[in-house]
Amino acid sequence: MTVDPVTLAILKGRLEQIADEMDATLFRSAFNPIIAEAHDASHGLYDAITGDTLVQGKSGLPIFVGVMSFAVKAVIEKAAERGGVHEGDVWIFNDPYDGGTHLSDFRLVKPVFRDGAVFCYLASVGHWHDVGGNVPGNYNPAATESFQEGMLIPPVKLYDRGAFQQDIVDILSANSRLPTSLYGDLNGQINSLELGEKRLHALLDEYGAETTREALATLRTRAATMMRACIDQLPKGTFTAEDWLDNDGIVDEPLKIALDMTVEDGRLVLDFTRSSAACRGPVNISRATTVAACYVALKHVFGDVPANAGVLEPVEFRIDPDSLLAVTAPKPVGGYTETILRLIDVVFQAVAQAVPTPAMACAYGTINALSLAGHRKNGARWVMFSFFGGGHGAHGAGDGLNHGNAPISTATIPPLEILEAAYPVRFTQWTLRPDSGGAGEYRGGLGAVYEIELLEEQADVFLFGERGKYPPRGVVGGGDGALNRFHYQQDDGEHRPPMASKMLGIDLRRGQRLRLETPGGGGWGEARNRDPEAIAADVSAGFVSPEAARALYAVVVDENGIVDAQATAALRMREVA
Repeated sequence: MTVDPVTLAILKGRLEQIADEMDATLFRSAFNPIIAEAHDASHGLYDAITGDTLVQGKSGLPIFVGVMSFAVKAVIEKAAERGGVHEGDVWIFNDPYDGGTHLSDFRLVKPVFRDGAVFCYLASVGHWHDVGGNVPGNYNPAATESFQEGMLIPPVKLYDRGAFQQDIVDILSANSRLPTSLYGDLNGQINSLELGEKRLHALLDEYGAETTREALATLRTRAATMMRACIDQLPKGTFTAEDWLDNDGIVDEPLKIALDMTVEDGRLVLDFTRSSAACRGPVNISRATTVAACYVALKHVFGDVPANAGVLEPVEFRIDPDSLLAVTAPKPVGGYTETILRLIDVVFQAVAQAVPTPAMACAYGTINALSLAGHRKNGARWVMFSFFGGGHGAHGAGDGLNHGNAPISTATIPPLEILEAAYPVRFTQWTLRPDSGGAGEYRGGLGAVYEIELLEEQADVFLFGERGKYPPRGVVGGGDGALNRFHYQQDDGEHRPPMASKMLGIDLRRGQRLRLETPGGGGWGEARNRDPEAIAADVSAGFVSPEAARALYAVVVDENGIVDAQATAALRMREVA
């Protein structure tokens, strides 16, 4: 049968609304600010046979939606070994090598039955506050194996034919420093799945399973067709890009992420075989995570293509199984976010070589996972784990976004009011970082400055970041963004991490402060092509200093944002000469 265009559009919207409502349910019910405020979670609908992505929500993390198809496949395979799936089953796991990302991200997968057969799977994933391991918050920058990062749970049944398995929850709670937070987040995810199933059955009652199934197949076919058309608009050939991670947290040596992108007729080959080998520290990722990161990057570039598995049908991946982009257990993967951000960066850089106009410069490229943890005066444990924003890359139509979140997600940065209310800290600075955006015809977005003062007697601190040595790249002649900077106070003064962006074991005392200066985004196009009035506006707003305007753009501007046209012309003439 063929679904008419109006019905197809209605079903597309209704299905997306189901995923959106599942997102909203978890965001409003989770105990953990990383989910409730930062929206570090996601929901989607997945194919009953293959586990491929059918529909994703607009509010959750796209990287989760991409990798969750591998998670659903893992459940399908595990269930097949155990006699199949049954109505009322719900599977739970966080295995990062089997359809996961890192141990903090717990996945719940539920089959939805219709007329005695699985119609599709619903899946929920959320970043839990603490899942054990060597450090509170789990981003252990010194981990050399996954056992040091937290508890690893393979796919197991949380519900078996509708019967709740309390033993599973007891095991999970016993391995967390914050069992109450875990309990709240888990129940929020359960409720999201129950709501999604209810909404899906209502839709199927109205439109029928056959019509809905045909609509989903049509949407996938359209995504693949549109993706092939987008690829055909690119010039044929091979375009290369390389970028670097500062280090792995164990050995202070850079790690290469290299891409050879080959454009053929209706086909794209992403070859990462020149990338570094698997490393000792926790910046490794699984193959599934690599594929999901490329899915996110391609969706940034080709934004009109529907978000489902059809996006990747014309794409071939070449990934060395011995590289840091395809590791297996027990290689540590806790800092996966830093590596997938670099993957997105190299895709952007390769696309910029092929077609400059729609290309984007690199965003700030690190989530700066920061943890402060200690005990209150009554002995209660507290763990403040959060991530922080920076500048996005400029593009051919405008400047980059100031102080945005990482391009792997649509998450938000937790508000300081929430963090100050929940934890014994005070933010003494939360401001944009001047001169941090890369210069260009379009300027990179600005990073931020966060300064945090401890109000309790003592806290253990760690940072897991990146871009401390290799700045976010500009494209099409644009300048690089500013480097990441982290400072912390001790009794003998201010210090910086020996490895620039990663450090474990900082002992913070009452009144001492931490300061993060996050990177800006890269610039797009030659800086000398930027409109002097735009530079004047940047200076007036405090985004660019008069000194940087002169040095980077050859424009003389006073502190009030007034361009000295005569001095500018003379400066540019001298530089040309």
